[in-house]
Amino acid sequence: MKKIVYLFLTFTFAFLINACSSEEKIENDFAFAEYKIGDEILLRSVNGGEKTLVRTQNGFVVKGEEDKILMFDFFGTFCTPCQEEATHLTSLWQKNADSFIIIGLSHFENVSDQAVKDFAIKYGAYYFLSNSKENDRIVAQALKDINYQNMEQLPFKVVLKNGIYQDLTDFWNKDSKSFVKYYLGKVSTQTMQEDITRILNGSKK
Repeated sequence: MKKIVYLFLTFTFAFLINACSSEEKIENDFAFAEYKIGDEILLRSVNGGEKTLVRTQNGFVVKGEEDKILMFDFFGTFCTPCQEEATHLTSLWQKNADSFIIIGLSHFENVSDQAVKDFAIKYGAYYFLSNSKENDRIVAQALKDINYQNMEQLPFKVVLKNGIYQDLTDFWNKDSKSFVKYYLGKVSTQTMQEDITRILNGSKK
């Protein structure tokens, strides 16, 4: 009997230690060093060129292009919807290039710059694509900024103007009169274009 009790206590103790370790790991996975106002992040595109992000009060702008609408696209080279929408995002960017920037941030993967460049060539993603080690930190900061606490899915987009996250059409709930701060999944470029035009015009909807 004593042996059974001893084994039970040993098992329970081991389980609790393992649970605490798992909990600590989850907490660490979501921990990151937040950016401070004025911090600059240099990003290089696999398609050529570089841009410097500047941290604002609660967002980001692109240095030297502060007046442009900025879209962050969190994507993965493995992600089928990301592959399918890439050429449409290129067209969206080209159509609005005077007032609009797309910065694609590879996320949820650890691949080479060449792999991201191959993605760009194969799927027609000719906008700014970053494969920087800073990507995950930028993504984490953006999600915290908009208080997004759900499980992440790709593609995921946020849009900023003057360093402020913008209200976006809830594509999956078009009957709703409310806005959201993100695009989740493959959203039509028509919806994105309508939002860009509305933001440029400074109207609510």
